[in-house]
Amino acid sequence: MFDQPQTDGVSAEPVSNGQNPHGDLNTLETDLLIVGTGPAGASLACFLASHGLKGVMISAVPGSADTPRAHITNMAALECLRDIGLEETCVKGAVEGDFMRHTRWCRSMAGEEFARIYSWGNDPRRKGDYDAASPCRHVDLPQTILEPILVRHATLHGFNCRFDTTLVSFEREPSGSTVSLVKDSLSGLTYRIRSKYLFGCDGARSQILRQLQIPLVKKPGQGLAINVLVKVDLSHVVENRVGNLHWVMQPDEDHPLFGWTGIVRMVRPWNEWMFILFPAPGAGVEFETSGAEYLVRVKQLIGDDSIPVEILGVSKWFINEIVAEYYSDGNVFCLGDAVHRHPPLNGLGSNTCVQDAFNLAWKIAYVMKGLAQPALLDSYSAERQLVGHGVITRANQGLRDHAPVWEALGMMDPSLEVRKQQFAELASASEQGVARRARLQAAVEGTAHEFHGLGIEMNQRYDSDAVYLLDEGARPPLPEDPVLQHDITTYPGSRLPHAWLNTKVPGKQFSTIDLAGHGSFCLLTGIGGGAWREAAAKVAGALGVPMRCYSVGWAQDYEDVYFDWARRREVGEDGCILVRPDRFVAWRSRGMISGCEEKLSAVLEAILSR
Repeated sequence: MFDQPQTDGVSAEPVSNGQNPHGDLNTLETDLLIVGTGPAGASLACFLASHGLKGVMISAVPGSADTPRAHITNMAALECLRDIGLEETCVKGAVEGDFMRHTRWCRSMAGEEFARIYSWGNDPRRKGDYDAASPCRHVDLPQTILEPILVRHATLHGFNCRFDTTLVSFEREPSGSTVSLVKDSLSGLTYRIRSKYLFGCDGARSQILRQLQIPLVKKPGQGLAINVLVKVDLSHVVENRVGNLHWVMQPDEDHPLFGWTGIVRMVRPWNEWMFILFPAPGAGVEFETSGAEYLVRVKQLIGDDSIPVEILGVSKWFINEIVAEYYSDGNVFCLGDAVHRHPPLNGLGSNTCVQDAFNLAWKIAYVMKGLAQPALLDSYSAERQLVGHGVITRANQGLRDHAPVWEALGMMDPSLEVRKQQFAELASASEQGVARRARLQAAVEGTAHEFHGLGIEMNQRYDSDAVYLLDEGARPPLPEDPVLQHDITTYPGSRLPHAWLNTKVPGKQFSTIDLAGHGSFCLLTGIGGGAWREAAAKVAGALGVPMRCYSVGWAQDYEDVYFDWARRREVGEDGCILVRPDRFVAWRSRGMISGCEEKLSAVLEAILSR
């Protein structure tokens, strides 16, 4: 019999199964089983652990990510990690935002430059927008560094992690529990894990999603991409061309079909890079390319044969536009790449995974602790599936937004002679040259929807039974450009606005979002809101629900020294805003009302399905 070690929150008992070739199997008992230790699974374990919960996470691979796939970590994801004290660790492990200053288009890394655009919050004209949106800042944090941070934190706070362990299948018991059959890849032995909840964070080939037979909304893919991880010192090349993304295009030269164009992406400054190669349009996806051929193409994209180059690895991936129709089925929940698959444009991948997990974790914790009814869990799919649909749509549109740049540079015609002629127009004083240069400028400016997509990052709007809307009119429309512009509002279902606060005797400033979260509901009020504070204390005590209450304003708990909160709260000083543990607004009252205790109690009971 295969004896599995026991850990806190995990127990084992033998279960007879005469049909299994290994004879009797051990069954581990745990409340929570997470399948997958990528950004979705590992962050979910961290967030659940922050609520004092324990469980097991398994992964079919032998360790954390071995290639730096996802890398942009945006403000929305960092706010989630900030909630559990991991923001500082992530920022220390990341490349600072200044290294992400530009995205460029060039002939080669060492060669002539065609255009550049500020990116990831570094445009001086957008600085105020980013400052108003969040206390956090974009960083470049490769998945190879993010995953170990998350896994280590989770294992130190109550989650047992088992690598080289594959989920074979699962079944539901009449009791409501789920029994998962897993296989240890090192020993070849199988055992079972019985859990109250099962979480499918097992990526694009999710066994859990397949077994649940959740339908997928698919659009035609946009082909193949090839990642070539390279060790090469380009510090002298980027000294005056600082940026983490470089589109390399050679319209007036021949190119191999497998490497028509490429993005050179910084992994670590400035000696580790990912060369992302895109095959020529219409070239298909079947390529048998040797290491020598990859090396030649990489050197061509670098543009300086004197620089030593070492290829560390090659991997391929398909450019998908896929989202699951729903994310959960009973006590089984799917998140991350299992339910939304898209190219890395806009840098939304791992960020959406982390936010999926943050949305779900507090709901699981509240149900397990008896603070909410299981119906609360239905809001996870209702809220996050629409977000996922928007993300896969935006990421794919982000790729399509680059096509006008390719056309303006003369990349699109299959004929080399035609491409040479079109590219030469950019240097011509002719009418054709004027028109082509204008198209290039407009096309590059159009990519701002990728590199300054503040709205798509921060404008999530939830509409579910976990948001109380009965006291509201119609939701105001989003800004004119909801991809670029952040909608700062306290309308229920929106992200709690960020505003810098201070104490009466000046100390270190902090954000309104730091008052909320941390596993608790939060009620924010102002001068004249004393009755709300009394109501919050009584309702929290009567329902047993953790709730903190703060008054913001002149001579209150916290000072609104910039008056930003006054401009953004959208309620009177005697009104209130109820914020969920995931820092989304659950409900608000524009002013003081009679029977405020009864109202607050009814709102909270509705949100928690009690």
